[in-house]
Parts: sequence; C-alpha cells; structure tokens
Amino acid sequence: MADGDYERGRGREIAEIQARLRALAKARADSSSDPLVLVLNGWAAAPEAWILCRFRRDRLFSYVQQLDGEPEAFLAETAERPVVLVGWSMGGSFALRLACAYPARVAGLVLVAATPRMMEVREEGWRGMNERRLDALLRGLEITHGEGFFGVPPGLPNPYMMDVPENLRRGLDYLLATDLRADLAKAFPAGASFPVHIFQSEHDGIVRHENAPYLKTVFPSASLTFVPGTEHALPIFIPKEIDDAVDACLAVAAKGQDPRRERG
Repeated sequence: MADGDYERGRGREIAEIQARLRALAKARADSSSDPLVLVLNGWAAAPEAWILCRFRRDRLFSYVQQLDGEPEAFLAETAERPVVLVGWSMGGSFALRLACAYPARVAGLVLVAATPRMMEVREEGWRGMNERRLDALLRGLEITHGEGFFGVPPGLPNPYMMDVPENLRRGLDYLLATDLRADLAKAFPAGASFPVHIFQSEHDGIVRHENAPYLKTVFPSASLTFVPGTEHALPIFIPKEIDDAVDACLAVAAKGQDPRRERG
C-alpha cells in the first residue's frame, strides 16, 4: 500500500471517529433537554404507594419534602430542564402549585385524585371534606403510621418514619389552608400548552369527584378518566393507566408538539 493510500485511509478513519464523537456529544446535549419526571406523593403516603407503576421516576418527593420546599429547590438546580409532574392527592395539589409557578417548565401534568381545594366551601357550593372528617383522618394516621398499616418487614426501614405528629399536622394544615383556584385561573386563562391527564375515583371519600370536572374547565383539552369505585389510592389500582399517561406526556415532549393541537 502506498504511503498516500495509507494516509487517506487513516484520515477517513479519524474523520469517522470524530463524526461519531460529535454525534455522541449531540445525543448527550439533546438528552439534557428531555423532561424529568417528578412524582409528588400524597399526604402520609409511603414511596411504596407507587410500587406497581413502571413509568420512569427521576425524583419522588414525600409530602414532608414538599412542605420543606425541596421540589422548588430541585427545579432551581436543574435550570431550564422541562418536567413532567405526577401528583397524587396532596401531591396533586402541589403539582398544580408548581405548574402555576413554573408553567414554562412543565411538559406534562398527570393529576391523580387531585384537587385545587381539599376543603368544602359551603357558601360557594364547593364540594370537599369538612374539618371534622379531616381531623378524624389525622387521628387514624397517628395511630396506624407508627408501624405502617401492615407492619414493617424485618430488616427494612419503616416507610412511615416521617409521620410523626408534627409532620402529619403540617400536612393537615396545608390541606386546610390551600386553595389554588385563583392561581390556576391566573396562570392558565386559556388552558395549558402541555398535555394534562386527570384521574379520579367516582366515589372517592377524600377528594370529591366533582373536583375533577373543575380541573377539566381549567385545562379544557385535558384527558379526564373517572375510575369506578371508591378507592383513593389510585397508583395501586390503576398503575397501567398512570404509566400510559406519563408515557404519553413524554412522547409529546419528544415530538415537540401536542398531537391534539394537530387535530385541531
């Protein structure tokens, strides 16, 4: 082989290696813009509540971490990275709060037994829990969560260790005081530019089923699914449906557009 042929061959090999390195660098840069999937857990709910769900979870925030402001700190650390917010019960309320505060960061919103206002407002006709029922729920949690509803398996940490009375009371105070209806109206006067999926039990004893249609008025293009029965712990009862909703949000983000808008 002539020296010139060898040099040309080496040059092509080096060029191919450089092209592959550039492609890898671009892939890394592109992946840094993929949405992060943040899960916001319910009040007094252990991480095990999501054990049947298979969707990718980048961070799961307990209700105590939510009250301590950790989701906001995480959003600050991740700069402009888009997020898919998955919130259940109190976590759904917090997902709505984050969506109002950071609408440009949201690539999708999955609301599971969520409400902008937990407590009833009789003079407005708003259906919700009364304080007596919520206080009874608190007392029940204080009794059961020392060892968990089903006890703690030997050798494993107690998933309810955070549920000391002080933290349970902090969560209850949040639920008593929080009303995000005005914030939602201000942040989304024309609905959302990202996909929204709403799941609600038909006869939930904690979050009233009438709250879900209200969310549908805030997000007119949202998917609304009523689940037969009374169960509040929907991540356990409809994990596949939640998985599909998260995957749909990620698929829309990957395309860079909402397919419902294409259909007009």
